[in-house]
Amino acid sequence: MKTIRLWVTAVTLAVCGASVLTACKEANTQENNESDSTPKVESTELIRTSQSWDGVELPDYLQGRPELVAVKYVFPAGQKLGWHHHPVMNYGVLVQGELTIIGLDGQEKVVHEGEAVVEMVNTIHHGENRGTKDCILYMFYLSQEDMPLAVQHEDIPVE
Repeated sequence: MKTIRLWVTAVTLAVCGASVLTACKEANTQENNESDSTPKVESTELIRTSQSWDGVELPDYLQGRPELVAVKYVFPAGQKLGWHHHPVMNYGVLVQGELTIIGLDGQEKVVHEGEAVVEMVNTIHHGENRGTKDCILYMFYLSQEDMPLAVQHEDIPVE
């Protein structure tokens, strides 16, 4: 009987010891994970809308096979684009500088570094870099093969 009690006590101590070791190991692992300096992937939604920057509803998708186009634009300081319109939906992210978009009606939208913008569709407008450094803008178009991304209106002077 005494042998059985010693054996039960030894098993109990072994189980308790193993539990304490496991708890310590888990706490240590958790501490290491919290202090792990490995960078994590971050996701930030910049924009989700069904309207262009001027509040107008975007048109329905084109019929047929889409052609997705990504374009990087660099606007030198002081540069003005000519008047144009986009026959296709597009949006972008300004990664450097500040860009002012002006509608034919005089309405303006200033896009700041890091901001997303949804362009007007079939509405005449132009852009200006009124800042002192180049603007870098990444634009993404939902187009179709042989469709222009922009149609220029050279008959309208840019002041």
